[in-house]
Amino acid sequence: MNDTLVTLVGNAATGVEFRETATGGMARFRFAVTPRRWDREKQLWSDGHTSFFTVWAWRTLALNLSGSVSVGEPLVVHGRLKVREEEREGQRRTFVDIEAVAVGHDLTRGTSAFRRVLRGEPALTARAGSAERSGASARPEGFTGPDDPEVLGDPGDPGKPNGSGAKRSTDRQKAAKELASVP
Repeated sequence: MNDTLVTLVGNAATGVEFRETATGGMARFRFAVTPRRWDREKQLWSDGHTSFFTVWAWRTLALNLSGSVSVGEPLVVHGRLKVREEEREGQRRTFVDIEAVAVGHDLTRGTSAFRRVLRGEPALTARAGSAERSGASARPEGFTGPDDPEVLGDPGDPGKPNGSGAKRSTDRQKAAKELASVP
């Protein structure tokens, strides 16, 4: 099958809408891409025309998107380009969609803390505060978060996961512990 794969860099223009379907989760959001060009005459960056795309995601990616992406966040989206035409109110309209294969935060514009999700633990992808609203625990049983030694491993013990034998304490591990303790 000849798919047109594209990689776009831009910002989430809307919140992620997530729905559970018979075949798994489905999510969509609008994505804004604005090219920037250096104007040699004015010695300034100038913005080009903004293009908007609807990004669709399925199953695990959809669930993880709903718990990870907010409006305005810089993202990199990789997926299949889909162009469709519809007739609405007597006018022919063209829509450009991206069926996402991978989505991530654009780390050239900020930092991000990755949390691996165990299968069957959908509560781990919930945004901060959503667990309290639903009555669920903020740290579900079996949680393997950033301060769990089973995930991080003891850097000084080569026999444990992620252990290299060298004692190293990183700022990232400290920040991850602080983030995990934030309500």
